Amino acid sequence: MKTEVSQRRAHIIARAEHEKSVLLSVMGKAPQVQANLLLEILRRNADSSFGHSHRFPSLRGIDDFRAAVPVRVHEDFRPWLEAAIAGEPGVLADEDPFAYFSSSGTTGVEKRIPVTKSYLKESFLPFYFAGLSTILKRAPGALRDDNSVLNLWQDPFSPIDRTSGGHPHIGPSQIDYKSLGEDIAVGLGNRAAWSNLPDIFADENPLRRTYLRLRIAAEHDIRCVFAINPAIAHALPEELAQWWPEIAKEIHDGTLGGQPYSSPNPERANQIEALARWFGTVRPTHLWPNLRSLVVWTSYIGSLYLPGLAQDFGPDVEVLSAPLGSCEGPLTTPIDRHPTAAPLVTPSAFYEFIPADDAISPDSPTLLAHELEVGNDYHVVLTRLGGIHRCATRDIMRVVDYIGTTPRLEYGGRQGDLVAGTSRLREDQVVRAVRRTAIEAGMPIHNLCLRLNDGGAAPTAGYEIAVAFRSSIDQPDTHRFERLLDIHLSTECSSYAAARRNDELDSIRLRSAPASLFFDRWTDRVRAGQRPPRVKDRVFDDNPSIWSALA
Repeated sequence: MKTEVSQRRAHIIARAEHEKSVLLSVMGKAPQVQANLLLEILRRNADSSFGHSHRFPSLRGIDDFRAAVPVRVHEDFRPWLEAAIAGEPGVLADEDPFAYFSSSGTTGVEKRIPVTKSYLKESFLPFYFAGLSTILKRAPGALRDDNSVLNLWQDPFSPIDRTSGGHPHIGPSQIDYKSLGEDIAVGLGNRAAWSNLPDIFADENPLRRTYLRLRIAAEHDIRCVFAINPAIAHALPEELAQWWPEIAKEIHDGTLGGQPYSSPNPERANQIEALARWFGTVRPTHLWPNLRSLVVWTSYIGSLYLPGLAQDFGPDVEVLSAPLGSCEGPLTTPIDRHPTAAPLVTPSAFYEFIPADDAISPDSPTLLAHELEVGNDYHVVLTRLGGIHRCATRDIMRVVDYIGTTPRLEYGGRQGDLVAGTSRLREDQVVRAVRRTAIEAGMPIHNLCLRLNDGGAAPTAGYEIAVAFRSSIDQPDTHRFERLLDIHLSTECSSYAAARRNDELDSIRLRSAPASLFFDRWTDRVRAGQRPPRVKDRVFDDNPSIWSALA
C-alpha cells in the first residue's frame, strides 16, 4: 500500500509534469494565447466597478483595451483598492479578494495586491508547478520525504498582518494552500519537523525563527534548500558559521530556544563539533552531506555571486533557477538549464512592455510579448485575473532569445535611475557592467551596492561602488577594477558615456568592503522584524550603516 508521502509525491510529479507540458505546448502560440487570455479576463470582469468604468463589455481586443485603460502603477489603484478593502463587492474583478499580497515597492509604499482563489488556481499555481517540474528533474531528492527540503522562503505559520478591512495582508510565501483545498501546492519543506514551531515561539522575530528552524533541521537529512530570494541563500553559510555552537549545544541538551524540546542527542552534537574543528567552521554540506540542490532566483545581483556561493554550500551543490514573479503576478518559469533566463508564462497573465529607456506614463505605447527585440530591455505591464489591469510592475526585463514566439527573459532590476549630472544609470546596466568587469579583472564578488558620490569640493559629481570581493585586493587591483568598470558602464549606458566624455562626471570610485558588511545589514533588517523573503539585495543603496563603515 502506498504511504501518504508516496501518494503525495506522485500527485505532485503528475501535476508538475502536466503544467509544464501545457506551457511547452504554447511556446509557438504566444500571440493567440495572449489575445484569448485578455478576452477572457475582460469577459469575466465586465460586471466589476472597474470593468464598467473602463467599458470592458464593449472592448473587442488588444487595441480597444489599450485605448480604454491607461497604464498605471500600484499607487494609482488606491481608490479601487480602498473600496474593495472596505468591503465593497465587485470592485476590481468578478470575484472578491480573500487576501492581499504585500511588498515594499520601489517607492517604499506598502503594496496591497488583490488575491482571489481563481487567480491562484488558474494563474499562479500553473506557473509554479511548471517551474517545479524542471526543478524536480534535477533535484529528485527534494521529494524523498517531508524533511528533505529546508524551505527558508515560505513560512506560512508565521504571524500575519491584516488590512483595515480584516483581510490577510501577506507575502506570497505565507499563503496556506492546504486551507484553499490545494494540498499538493503546499510548498516543499512546509510539512517538515521545523515548519510549524511550538506556540511558545510565536512572537519571536524572523531572525530568531530562522535560527530555531535551522536548529531542528540540523538533526535531519536535508537534500535541497529552497531559498528563492538569493539574499536568503547568501546568509545561510554565515548563519551556520555563527550559530553552530548554540545549535550543537541545544542538540546535545535536547532543547530548542532554551526550552525542552526533544531527546538529548550528544552523538549528533559531537559530530557537529568535530566538523567545526576539522573545517574551521560549519558549512551547509558539512551539516547535510547529501545536500545537492539550491533553488533561487539566478539573475540580478545573484548572478554575480551565486557561482561562488555554491562553493560555500558545498562542491556537489547545484544552483537551480526558481520561477520568477512579482507580487502583481507571474513572469517567467524555468523549462531547461538556462542559468539566468526563462520563458514568459503566457497562459498566466497578459503582458505588455515599454522600452526601458522610456518613462512610464498612462498613455505609454506598449509592445506585445512576440514583438520584443532580443538584447533589449523593457518595463513590464501586467494584466491578470483577480483585479490587476495594466499595472506597471516596475521590473525591468531583458530579452535573451525566443522559444517559438515566446520571449525568454532575464530579470535586470527595478525601475529607477540614479542620476549624477546628466548621467542616468539603471540597476540592470550596473549589474551587467560589474559582471563583465569581475570576469575580466579576475575578481569574483560577494556583494555590492552603489550610490552617488557628490565629489565634496570637486566640481563634478560621480558614483561610488562598495564591493565585497571573495579574496583580498590591493591598490593595483582597485585601479584595474575602476578602469574596467568605467569602460563597461560607458558601453551599457549612453548618458554615462556622454557625461564622461564631456568631463561632467568623475570616474567611478571603488570602495572595498568586507563580506560581513552586507550580511550584518541583512541580519539587522530581519532582526528588526522584516521577513527574510522581503529583505532583498539592492544595487542602489545609500544607507549610512553601509557607507559609514567604509569611512
